[in-house]
Amino acid sequence: MKKGEDDDLWVPLRPFLGANPRDRHEVRREAQIAEHVTRQREHGGRPGRRARGLELADIVTAAVAVADAEGTDAISMRRIARELNVGTMSLYWYVDSKEELLQLMLERVQTEAEVPEPSGDWRADLRGYARNARTALLHHPWAIDFLGVGPPSGPNDARNAERLIAALDGLALDPGVTMQVAMTVGTYVMGAALREIQEIRWQRGVAEAAEGMTEAEMEEFDAEFSRRLHESGRYPHIAKILDAGIDPDAPETRNERFEFGLDCVLDGIAARLRS
Repeated sequence: MKKGEDDDLWVPLRPFLGANPRDRHEVRREAQIAEHVTRQREHGGRPGRRARGLELADIVTAAVAVADAEGTDAISMRRIARELNVGTMSLYWYVDSKEELLQLMLERVQTEAEVPEPSGDWRADLRGYARNARTALLHHPWAIDFLGVGPPSGPNDARNAERLIAALDGLALDPGVTMQVAMTVGTYVMGAALREIQEIRWQRGVAEAAEGMTEAEMEEFDAEFSRRLHESGRYPHIAKILDAGIDPDAPETRNERFEFGLDCVLDGIAARLRS
């Protein structure tokens, strides 16, 4: 991974990438370190011995791994340096700030959420985008706090937005309608992915709470809940779902549920365009 020629295009957006505003003293101190490293570089300086074999891709990979496991609150230059077994100062030879690091992390996710090259079949192209974006968000749940809103955060994000708009080019839509269609699909993907992320977290919590219980005890717990719900007489429609053996949160139905919702969205868009 190398910095591209148009990197300056994204610099003004960096202060807006953080989920929470950072302490001004921390930001100022970070800027001072980055400036010091820049001066050293201009005078022929080099990073410390342990960091000379380090590459930007290594830093981004480590940061993404930490965020995947613990969320972006765990990301700091000190933490990533520790993961890579280098001094904190060493990272500033490659990354100017935590915001730039976050931008690069999001760019990595955008390579997984790739929008296919326009094929002329807008439905197939939007479906390909939806599937890739969902997969990327499930792999990197922290990214859902940053993607899908605002201007493109980097070249990969911009490329995906460009392809998404181009996929609808053959429909000769008003630019405003084009954006509404693209945003409708994007909103569905974000909502569906968030629902799945919440399901996964909830199911982990249930598993932890049920630790030590036998399968028979769990079945008895479920049966008791069902009995009380039926006897109350207040929830006949929920009771009907339970009687049919339907688990709306079942992990094995996630793909099916996602595709059903996506079909509804694409069918709705097609019907709206015909009218």
